[in-house]
Amino acid sequence: MAKLITDEQLAEQKSYIMKLKEDNMQYAQRNGRPRLALTETYGCQQNENDTERIRGMLCEAGFEFTDNSHLADVVIYNTCAVRENAEQKVFGRLGILKHIKEERRDMIIGVCGCMVQQEHITEKIKSVHEHVDLVFGTHALYRMPQLLYKAMHEKNTIIDIEASDGAIAEDIPIMRDDTKKAWVSVMYGCNNFCSYCIVPYVRGRERSRTPEAVLTEVRELVRSGCSEIALLGQNVNSYGKDLDTDIDFSDLMRMVNDIEGVERIRFMTSHPKDLSDKLIQTIAECDKVCKQLHLPFQAGSDKILEQMNRKYTKEEYLAKIDKVKKAIPDISLSTDVIVGFPTETNEDFEETLDVLRKAEFDNIFSFIYSRREGTPAAKLDFVLTDEEIHANFNKLLEVQNEISKRKNEAYVGRIERVLVDGTSKNDEAVLSGRCDSSKIVNFKGDKSLIGQYIDVRITEAHTWSLNGELVK
Repeated sequence: MAKLITDEQLAEQKSYIMKLKEDNMQYAQRNGRPRLALTETYGCQQNENDTERIRGMLCEAGFEFTDNSHLADVVIYNTCAVRENAEQKVFGRLGILKHIKEERRDMIIGVCGCMVQQEHITEKIKSVHEHVDLVFGTHALYRMPQLLYKAMHEKNTIIDIEASDGAIAEDIPIMRDDTKKAWVSVMYGCNNFCSYCIVPYVRGRERSRTPEAVLTEVRELVRSGCSEIALLGQNVNSYGKDLDTDIDFSDLMRMVNDIEGVERIRFMTSHPKDLSDKLIQTIAECDKVCKQLHLPFQAGSDKILEQMNRKYTKEEYLAKIDKVKKAIPDISLSTDVIVGFPTETNEDFEETLDVLRKAEFDNIFSFIYSRREGTPAAKLDFVLTDEEIHANFNKLLEVQNEISKRKNEAYVGRIERVLVDGTSKNDEAVLSGRCDSSKIVNFKGDKSLIGQYIDVRITEAHTWSLNGELVK
């Protein structure tokens, strides 16, 4: 069983929330306004879910929120360690905040999450960004109220990046921006140790929430008006292996499917080596589970897959894709691909393109390999030059763009049920939402439709989205 944060430990944090709230009330009386907090999230959906908890604790402590760093009294960046680019963005933002803090000395700047769970990153923050007041890692998230209180009352930088296999903290306040859709974490951590990935080192070992805790959260979400649930974990296919129960992820998904008021169920991420026939059948049989599967393959060459420690071959991966398509003919498929793993040759890369052509994914999330200090792959020398790697990356996009456009064209003329998320990023007069397969659908309609499920006839296909018209 996963280690649980005790009621006593949670009660201590609630006492600090009350101390912060009292401080904030006094601040508002003196200044005529409440303290404002700004949160920014980098990285994956798990980070987004963690930030919702940070915001929940801040809200209970009496903070209101702003997107303007010039107005914020507290800034917290929740960071990602998967790629160097995400780290550089954070360091760039910290540089900007330094100048703002020179004018507003009482401002509190905090950095948390996966990036700072790495000791060498925290040392860099201490030496280069001395204006940062608070640093805490993934395992200290539930202690944020206590750490923030100390940062606001002590002169020195507060740091908590304890090494840990991880624990589970239930009943942390949570503040979600979306009232219709919600991420629900079913497990944390990862045991796979892919050679390029830092996640197991910063998030700890796999640990599952109990089915009762997950189902309670889902029911509470439904009571508050939420109807689309996305079950979340680094490898959801491993759910339940550490529990004293025979319930696995397929069983859990069927339990969520049985909850009245749930309209749609999504999940991520699946690891190919753990994708079972039982899970495929569950997706096929459960009426609320979206016919969509995100199954990262990362590389097409067996040599590279072995060096990545992915524990499957190209042939095994494609066999699972074939099995999924036969069981669920209308399935929408997506994947992750890494280009430029150190030992990858052009011949290896052609194997990756072969997977794209055979699997025919609806869309992909593609990345150029980013060296991560502390991982086995970081010790490898590159075979290809930067120019060759970028040329291969562009070729990957060319191949996939053609496939994505062709897959989307098959939707033209179909009527899709769409959950309206809001207005289009490109045109305020156009509404935007997602259909069952998670494809973006844009159409004209009244803003009163936001948050509703409506039928849209698809009229036009683009590479990454669909256009449509309301069905009267």
